[in-house]
Amino acid sequence: MQENVVTNLEQVTIEWRTAVLYESGALSQGMVVGFDVTGGRGNWSESGSLQLAYSPDAQGERPSRLFLKLVNTDIGDEESFGPSEVDYYRRDYVDVPDAPLLRCYHGGYAATIRRYHLLLEDVSASHQVACDQPPTLAYGLALAEAFAILHGRWWGAAGLAEANAPLHDTAHIGRFVTIAEPGVAHIVRRVANELQPHWPAAMRDIFARHPQAMIRRSQDANGFTLIHGDAGCYNIMVPRDGVRPLYLIDRQPFDWSLTTWLGAYDLAYAIAMEWEIEARRQWEQPSLRHYHETLKQRGVQGYAWEQLWDDYRLCVAMGVYIAVEYCRGRHNPETQWVWLPMLQKTLTACDDLNCAELWTQTNSELP
Repeated sequence: MQENVVTNLEQVTIEWRTAVLYESGALSQGMVVGFDVTGGRGNWSESGSLQLAYSPDAQGERPSRLFLKLVNTDIGDEESFGPSEVDYYRRDYVDVPDAPLLRCYHGGYAATIRRYHLLLEDVSASHQVACDQPPTLAYGLALAEAFAILHGRWWGAAGLAEANAPLHDTAHIGRFVTIAEPGVAHIVRRVANELQPHWPAAMRDIFARHPQAMIRRSQDANGFTLIHGDAGCYNIMVPRDGVRPLYLIDRQPFDWSLTTWLGAYDLAYAIAMEWEIEARRQWEQPSLRHYHETLKQRGVQGYAWEQLWDDYRLCVAMGVYIAVEYCRGRHNPETQWVWLPMLQKTLTACDDLNCAELWTQTNSELP
């Protein structure tokens, strides 16, 4: 263990487990006397589900199951992600009592070894990833509410200044776009038969003109906040019965990701890039309306519905960047089941919502 960061499951002793439960307030008397560990792995992490046993005199919350996540943030290819996920649970929303986050009992990040750990509540018995059930209007409303609760905390120029999270500059926005751009040619060359005839030209137009619309929009901070940034269905935990409470997990941005951006982006990712097309067409506007109303209830003022709708459409097109980035080095058949449906859904949404109108107008206004 270096700098109080757990780097492997063997370091999780009874003594450590007891100490962190006392520190978190989940144990006020007694001790952990035993636990079973079931290991697992993610893309960049090792994990363990801990089943705990306590001494007879133990008092307090005494959670019976916990989830330990151990992450190496150095993922190669000159990319990495830092302490964002630790900050997500341990800093950014600790003063938001109804935040849609898992309870965090302990966490730490060590810059010197580029690793972190998180000890979270284990909700696997009551929840599943959102991919395992089709969306409904009730789910869309719950999801919109959850994002509004998070976004409202750091909304606009004042919120981002308090968070010490400045808006991204032109260079960062440019990197976010250009890192994905080579994927267009690989995709068009290999899976053109899976695309509508006008989509290759539409993708090239997005890369050519949409970034300028992003840059222009970033000149006004109203609508910007700390975002999750990766609101795919695997990062949303929903109840096996019902839709509340749901949890937004795994905020792990790359160093080129957008972390302070339009709140509408998280909704665009979750809805336009993920939902089946007919579900989106039916429920995206009611979900966005509820998001807008919840923002107002959380104290956000001066953000018009019309602006949210335009921001959402601008962010829908960003799904093209997310999808084609999977193929930035080559056609990637191993993950085609992820990126191709995402691309098809995004481009269909761009057509349905006439998203191109936004960057066509933006560029016609430039000197």
